[in-house]
Amino acid sequence: MAKLKAEGIAATQATISRDIREMQIVKTPDEHGQTRYAIFKTTNKNEQDRLFETLHDVVTSIDRVEFMNIIHTLPSNGNLLAAIIDDLNLPEVSGTLAGHDTIFVVSPNTTVAKQLYESFASHISNED
Repeated sequence: MAKLKAEGIAATQATISRDIREMQIVKTPDEHGQTRYAIFKTTNKNEQDRLFETLHDVVTSIDRVEFMNIIHTLPSNGNLLAAIIDDLNLPEVSGTLAGHDTIFVVSPNTTVAKQLYESFASHISNED
């Protein structure tokens, strides 16, 4: 914020957060493990494959509580996976809330949440 102000740009944290979301910018680790901002890109043809690959690569566990699935990821991957889920506009997903390594996925009801859990869990390599 200070650097923007120094450049004469007036902005609030809320404005910046909204702009980042609208531009589909997500935090993702680079090849050295440092967190960087990157533009989230998918192609319609490969979106579901990318979801399943990402579930396999970054999810450490998944739990279901009533109509919510709680997905734990490797550090710095929560926002990336949530962006992939959001981009698919799945009817089983009412919304997501992502953090550093945890995502809450809200479904319309318990039955749908269970179906989503089973689908996601089948693509996680280390699911118990």
